[in-house]
Amino acid sequence: MQQTGYTLPAAWHGKPYYSLDAWCKNTFSEKLYKIALDIGCSCPNRDGTIGYGGCIFCSEGGSGDFAAGQATAGTNTAADIAADASADIAARSAGISAQLAQGKTLFGEKKTGSRYIAYFQSYTNTYGVPDRLAFFYRQALKVPEVAGISIATRPDCLSDAILSRINALRQEFPDKFIWIELGLQSIHEKTAQLIRRGYPFSVFEQAMEKLHNAGIPVIVHVILGLPGESRDEMLQTVQAMNRFSPFGIKLQLLHVLQNTVLADMYQNHEFEVLSKEDYLELATDAIAHLSPDICIHRITGDGPKNLLIAPNWSRNKRDVLNSIHSRMKQKNIRQGSYYEPGTTDTL
Repeated sequence: MQQTGYTLPAAWHGKPYYSLDAWCKNTFSEKLYKIALDIGCSCPNRDGTIGYGGCIFCSEGGSGDFAAGQATAGTNTAADIAADASADIAARSAGISAQLAQGKTLFGEKKTGSRYIAYFQSYTNTYGVPDRLAFFYRQALKVPEVAGISIATRPDCLSDAILSRINALRQEFPDKFIWIELGLQSIHEKTAQLIRRGYPFSVFEQAMEKLHNAGIPVIVHVILGLPGESRDEMLQTVQAMNRFSPFGIKLQLLHVLQNTVLADMYQNHEFEVLSKEDYLELATDAIAHLSPDICIHRITGDGPKNLLIAPNWSRNKRDVLNSIHSRMKQKNIRQGSYYEPGTTDTL
């Protein structure tokens, strides 16, 4: 049921939804910027464990195209474990520090706060030797300017060993946060097969239960505009997230990037990307269907301009964000306007 009036909670800082920016300002009294990191991880959907080449939309950078240079660490393969274990600790520590320093320079003249979020973004960052991964998490958490870390991964790569190390780090750094970001993209099995995700929805459900039981905050990634999905199906994915009560969600516009299977499909006219008008309507309705307690970490996304093939209108991110805010005000809706507590979505 749509709510009447357009009074926004003061905690949302003027936006028609509960944004990551608002959460940061409420929690730290300042804006936090993410610095993307690459620690040399692989992905079971690339190394042959599940498949090769990754999901059809994933670029060669493993969705980490904004990450700074790779930290000195070796790889996750068994053949390199011994060499990795004997690698110079100081050099590996410097790798994280160098990436964070390099990441700060990318903000240029932009006014930033005094703290940052270290974002382990490239590939699957809980996939590999647990001690090696925990070493990098710790190195980032030890940096005074880092308020916390966010670890991008897959629901099928959450072993008890890695969760144990994450919980140990939460005890070691009680004044800093540790988040897990899970790539779901869609609840629909036909879509999961098309995009070559490599796991069924039940695995995501199990992962969410495991993370909730461990008390680890979760941010779920959802892509709007995937080939073959109707508007209703996309909204079903967003609505389904309400019953999992994640800390946050990322609503990502589908970007077609160079050197991906998705790019081949697009160039072969196998699907069409969303128009700006269609995306504005879809995104505003998706936000209105979300529980107001879920923090929205993204509502459009960044496609690397040197890799982006389509949609071209998404290159102006500020325009997209402003258009969404304006559209929601015009429609007299905000996050939660269409949310009905206690309802169960039929999947």
